[in-house]
Amino acid sequence: MEDIYLQAAAIVVAVISVLIAIFQFMLFLGLPLADYSWGGKYQGVLPKRMRYLSLPSALLLLSFGFIFLIHTRIFSFEFDLPTNFFVWTITIFMGLNTLGNLASKSTKERIVMTPLACTMFISCLFVLIFSK
Repeated sequence: MEDIYLQAAAIVVAVISVLIAIFQFMLFLGLPLADYSWGGKYQGVLPKRMRYLSLPSALLLLSFGFIFLIHTRIFSFEFDLPTNFFVWTITIFMGLNTLGNLASKSTKERIVMTPLACTMFISCLFVLIFSK
């Protein structure tokens, strides 16, 4: 597969990762967006203990995008970083995340987060299948 298609898919993963990371950071800051997360269990502002989970989630999401940019050589280093395991893990995680969002009791989460997670999963899968 041509590198340009793999890199485009990796950029999609990175952009969606950044968008969801920003969302998680907004949850951490206490913005009233809880309806779009955690299966609709909370409304308005997340409880403090749940807000604290949003910050590591945001950082993890940023690393997802970065890993895909490294894997497709958009970012390169003088040495190869072993990204295959992480690409597999992130792809599986995003597939499960898509199913979780789809099964959410929150209509807002299903409408907004499911398409984002699904697009990210499909892009991850594309990179996983067609990368060297």
